[in-house]
Amino acid sequence: MIEMGNERYIVHLDMDAFFAAVEQRDNPEYRGKPVIVGADPKQGKGRGVVSTCSYEARKFGVRSAMPISAAYQKCPQAIFLPVDMEKYSLVSERIIGILRGFSPFVEQVSIDEAFLDISASYKLHGTPYRSCAAMKDKIKEATGLTASVGLAPTKMAAKIASDLSKPDGLLEVKNDGLFDFLSPLDVGRLWGVGEKTKAALNDMGIRTIGDLGRRSKEELTGVFGRNGIWFWEASRGIDTGEVIPEHEAKSVSNESTFERDTNDKIEVERELFRLCELVSDRLREGRFKGRTVTLKIRLEGFKTYTRSVTLPEPTNFPEELIRAVRRLREGFPDKGSKVRLVGVRVANLSGADERTLFRPQGEEKKEEVHKAVDRIKKKFGRGCIFHASAAA
Repeated sequence: MIEMGNERYIVHLDMDAFFAAVEQRDNPEYRGKPVIVGADPKQGKGRGVVSTCSYEARKFGVRSAMPISAAYQKCPQAIFLPVDMEKYSLVSERIIGILRGFSPFVEQVSIDEAFLDISASYKLHGTPYRSCAAMKDKIKEATGLTASVGLAPTKMAAKIASDLSKPDGLLEVKNDGLFDFLSPLDVGRLWGVGEKTKAALNDMGIRTIGDLGRRSKEELTGVFGRNGIWFWEASRGIDTGEVIPEHEAKSVSNESTFERDTNDKIEVERELFRLCELVSDRLREGRFKGRTVTLKIRLEGFKTYTRSVTLPEPTNFPEELIRAVRRLREGFPDKGSKVRLVGVRVANLSGADERTLFRPQGEEKKEEVHKAVDRIKKKFGRGCIFHASAAA
């Protein structure tokens, strides 16, 4: 392992079965029982996926991202619940607030996990390990939920350590023991090693991270190109990635799976317009505008198409997104095929308060109208008002 100068203390904190744990906390009758949060299983005929499941459900082979129909077959006696993102987001915000009390360097990577750099702040609690233990205690006291924590000199090792400490654990990997920690682990635990890459490495006789570390950089780059450099460094514990406190959103998207594959053009268009409304609402909530609009359509048989267009000016108005999606829809090669899923994504984001040199005439008035609509939605719910095109 190459010495990286001053020793760093990186923390990865991951909430345990987050959505399901929140539901079990709020509903005592669910505790100790298999809970599955996600799409409606519809007696095994549902078409969505599992978002999160409790550890009781995992004993039956249920996993996140599993088709909800398969989850129902494995555990029909489970308590199936819809995703309540508003509730989970509020809990997540509280947890992130607690973490910021331990370090100003907090990088939230999802609703239920974050990295921290406590190199300069751990002494408030004595040692890095005690700092992590205090985090877990504070979160449990404030929310009633448990977290798994990994503490290591690098982000990747901290993430692996938190995975290995689940549930409700705390695992510390010290700098002088980093290679020994990584060496016996399956090579698939390294970032960037997906199923295909893992299969290729296995074909080379590389099954553990230690096996990978014994190969030369030249051999790995000869097979994997520039990725081979990362594999070579990662296998030796070399990871200089920093904790980035402000992780800007790169895109905002929503997608929806139909209960039955459909070739009803009106039904597909109505759902696309609803998604445009949702994306527009989320953009304004985050104070973003975007220029690149992407339409995603998945047909029966899971064949998926995407088409994008870049607008002259950034927007967060639903009517602009609807107009762009209509234009993109015209070019999709799905004639005669049934549609399974549709999605809308807006990227190339900028701050909503940023002013362009040439603002379209009447835009300020539009913004005032949309702000008024947002206030109504906030008070009475998103479903109380919607764009006329989405209701047609």
